[in-house]
Amino acid sequence: MPVINIDDLTDKDKALMELNQKKLEVKLERWLTSKCCEEIKDYIQAREEEDTLVKGISEEKNPFKEKGGCVIC
Repeated sequence: MPVINIDDLTDKDKALMELNQKKLEVKLERWLTSKCCEEIKDYIQAREEEDTLVKGISEEKNPFKEKGGCVIC
């Protein structure tokens, strides 16, 4: 998709783009926030055991683990 510089468009072109965007948004299926929150919570809890942010990174698989120490003499 080509990049469009909004400053180069006429007012009519801008209004047409906005109208097309609104037409797309009207077609979207809307859900209640409470339903979305429940689904997100269930998704997170189902994958909690494999989540590295919750569980942490094991020492064997940690790519940022220091390979060796620094010795100052």
